[in-house]
Amino acid sequence: MSSETSIEPRRDDALQPWQLFTLAGLIGATIVVFLSRGQTPAGIVLLSLMIFTAAVVGIGAWRTLSPFIGSDEPVGPQMVGGRTRGALEREKTLVLRSIKELEFDRAMGKMSEKDFADMSTRLRARAARLMRQLDAGGGYRDQIQKEIEKRVRKPVAPAPSQATRHHVCAECQATNDPDAKFCKNCGGRMETQA
Repeated sequence: MSSETSIEPRRDDALQPWQLFTLAGLIGATIVVFLSRGQTPAGIVLLSLMIFTAAVVGIGAWRTLSPFIGSDEPVGPQMVGGRTRGALEREKTLVLRSIKELEFDRAMGKMSEKDFADMSTRLRARAARLMRQLDAGGGYRDQIQKEIEKRVRKPVAPAPSQATRHHVCAECQATNDPDAKFCKNCGGRMETQA
């Protein structure tokens, strides 16, 4: 069985932090209702609201602090082009599997070359579109990293006096860079100009 067709537990099935805090809020409110005998209904409602407020504060704290503790995963499902990343991954897997089956059918002689070419072209175009969508939705961390690299690696413009002045080799008359110690054409030593 190949790795594409094996059944593995998906990370989408794991309990998300917001679900954990909501569950804790519900359990806390239920406990408050059972333990608050002799209280007025308004008091019970206020205690339950306090428990839910604590759950909301916990969700907010988790979303605020999770980038600092190295959690790269978004809190909810990641959306790419209006669809979740998981849905795009599943569709890409199905399209690639269809291409593989199409090639197998052609090799077995079940399909004409014209039909194969037509269907293969459409499936490969769809797979390429899905891969571009998945690559484009890399998330904020990738975009931030690209922006940092772009800003850090800004080319430094040379001083105008150095950019216009070139060294000319005395032996072969080749033009060399201003800081060249040897000629790039003949290899002769460049004379320093003052």
